[in-house]
Amino acid sequence: MSLNKKIATNTIIQIVGKIITTALGLISFGMIAHYLGTEKFGWYITAISFLQFVGILTDFGLIPVSAQMLGEGRFETNRLVRSLIGYRLYTSIFFLGLAPLIALLFPYSAPVKWAILISTINFLCIALNQVFTGFLQSRLQMHIQAVGEIVGRIALIICLIPIIHGNLGFFYTMLALSFSSLFYTGYMYLKISRDVHLSPIFDKEIWLSITKKMWPIAISIIFNVIYLRGDIILLSFYRPSSEVGIYGAAYRVLDIVSQTAMMLMGLLLPLLARAHTANARQEFANLYQKSFDYMMMISIPATIGTILLANPIMTLVAGNDFVSAGAPLKILAVAVFGVFLGAIFGHTAVAIDRQKSTMWIYVSDAILTLLGYLYFIPRYGWLGAAWMTVFSEIYAGLCLYLTIRRITKIKLHLTNLTKILIASLFMATIIYFTRSFHVILVAILGIAAYTGATIVLGIVSRETLAEIFATRDIKKTPTDDTAISGTS
Repeated sequence: MSLNKKIATNTIIQIVGKIITTALGLISFGMIAHYLGTEKFGWYITAISFLQFVGILTDFGLIPVSAQMLGEGRFETNRLVRSLIGYRLYTSIFFLGLAPLIALLFPYSAPVKWAILISTINFLCIALNQVFTGFLQSRLQMHIQAVGEIVGRIALIICLIPIIHGNLGFFYTMLALSFSSLFYTGYMYLKISRDVHLSPIFDKEIWLSITKKMWPIAISIIFNVIYLRGDIILLSFYRPSSEVGIYGAAYRVLDIVSQTAMMLMGLLLPLLARAHTANARQEFANLYQKSFDYMMMISIPATIGTILLANPIMTLVAGNDFVSAGAPLKILAVAVFGVFLGAIFGHTAVAIDRQKSTMWIYVSDAILTLLGYLYFIPRYGWLGAAWMTVFSEIYAGLCLYLTIRRITKIKLHLTNLTKILIASLFMATIIYFTRSFHVILVAILGIAAYTGATIVLGIVSRETLAEIFATRDIKKTPTDDTAISGTS
């Protein structure tokens, strides 16, 4: 199978899977928001954000490191995967085990502290899933991850139904989250264990190699987490739980959209790493350009569409109690563009093993954003938190771009970016004039308009479309190296 078809097949599977999981995620999110109301949803957001704060600190960038090391082929696959699992398992148990104890030092209510304790199982599963995802990315077998995520989301919805119907309360809701994560992790474990043995091991050589590759990312992530989760943590100190719930509901939509960026760059990272390791500069440049074009094709219309439909989206998903969450969502939608930029160039830095060169970005971003949070959140609440989040994401994305450009000396072509902007403006026009319709119908019309415009403008080349949808692999020609037209 050719490179284009491998990328396209896995991307299509991931997109279809992401559409399904996003729909299921919005359903479960809506069920939880409707059931808990703004105050208890604020408890939920505070507990999850606290553990995400700890979870990101223990992340250490293991997904991109796993994908990079598996792509390099330096160690035998089974030995490497078992070592990665061991590394992830032991470090996660240690740090996540401390989380409930650390929470005792914070001025949280008793329900929030109990929720943090209950949710540690959920985040331990997420930690293990990072290794599994890195393995599947390296083999372009992300359909397994997509199905596993769907299984987990369905399990959550099934668990929530009796909880809501029987009015079992907040704690059972948190238990349902952990139970669904166990289903997700168990599915991926069973599937991957057919190909490799998954019992964790301590391999000194590999653990040292992991640590060597990981520590620059780990330091970056420690600072990165300050501006990623610091807003909700600080907001929970200064504002009532109901305001935290409103802001957190809007932020949850941002999280769902942002996952698409990490998904797509996760697929491309092993290919970028292989091209860089093989010193195939032209292949690397083509993949780098594709990464930029693909991400812009998603991020620009996602940003514009979310801004235009923020209020009806929040009403549809979370109910009338959360209609005011449309205001922070409009602002946070701008941060989506920065998230996608950061994903492109951050993953590229990992692929070329230049993580150290980007550390200053995360350190400076964390300092500037934290200062902004400390000044604006006590004065302006969610408004200050939202605009500082926009600043942090755009700042990181632009600085990463300039750093990667300096290192690689590769200049990105902007032909398709112009076409994408035109297609997005056409989509925005359709949304504006149909905004009185139901939000789902408006979204469908907007997506159809954007898709049609991309085809008419020739953003995707005919050769690529023929290759993707051919029943047999097309013999590779020089034009096949460009999955998006106009980038060679």
